[in-house]
Amino acid sequence: MAAITIDDLRGNPRRLRKEAVVKNVFRSAAGLSILISIGIVLALIGRTWSFVGEVDLGTLWGDNWAPRSDQFSLKALLTSTAVVTGIAMIIATPLGLGSAIYLSEYAKPGVRRTLKPILEVLAGIPSVVIGFFCVSFISPNLVQRFFDSAGTFSLAAAGVGVGILTIPLIASVSEDAMRSVPRELREASYGLGARKITTSVKVVLPAAVSGLVAAFILAVSRAIGETMVVLLAAGSANASQFSTNPFDEGLTMTAAIASQVRGSDAAVSQSVVDSLYFVGFTLFAITLILNVVAERFVRRVRQAY
Repeated sequence: MAAITIDDLRGNPRRLRKEAVVKNVFRSAAGLSILISIGIVLALIGRTWSFVGEVDLGTLWGDNWAPRSDQFSLKALLTSTAVVTGIAMIIATPLGLGSAIYLSEYAKPGVRRTLKPILEVLAGIPSVVIGFFCVSFISPNLVQRFFDSAGTFSLAAAGVGVGILTIPLIASVSEDAMRSVPRELREASYGLGARKITTSVKVVLPAAVSGLVAAFILAVSRAIGETMVVLLAAGSANASQFSTNPFDEGLTMTAAIASQVRGSDAAVSQSVVDSLYFVGFTLFAITLILNVVAERFVRRVRQAY
């Protein structure tokens, strides 16, 4: 019997060359992604710094967002963004979480295989369609019917539309997190005489809390970053006033960027262009903070089985 050499243990040279090529391709893709991200951040920081240096910082906390009139109220955009996101989460969280509990704990396998893809199809509906649906149906038939002070366009209608878009995200991620909870925990709860609803709420949900938090943070980020629904349903075009009333018109941060970048309108002045970079950097900072806080929370409460 021939002795095994080091070359034999190394494997087939042709296979090793193929693996090296694949490894380098994936490494290059990862490195390129990092470089693109760094480039975007540096561009945002550079133009944001220029904007901060050329405007009166007191205007950032004024009452009006009208870049063409040198009014850059970040407070107005943040408030509108918070209102839309809050309404969206009020709608999407109970519906999405309820759907996840049903699919994970109550639905039969055949029903789950049918309903989950249907639910996820909702996430594939173009946001412009949801925005038109908000203007043509949600606003006149829901918002205006129950609230007389609401107009055709409002932050409330936009929040409902964004909430509809966010439901599948919460439902899908939450259902995956709950399905990953070991069956033994459920059986132990049933063995102690607990009902299914008690097991679902007091055993499965706490055990899957890390995944549920991740789903919520993803949903919040999705709601903050939504553009087309808010641009169509919230009403304001190039200017907005500070208001905490959800039945007023308004501009979120993403909608403010989209409303300004239209043909030659964005070239009115350098400060207008730089203000968009400033808003984009603020969006990036908010999303980064949300993800860092969520990661630390998830790491603290995560349970390993």
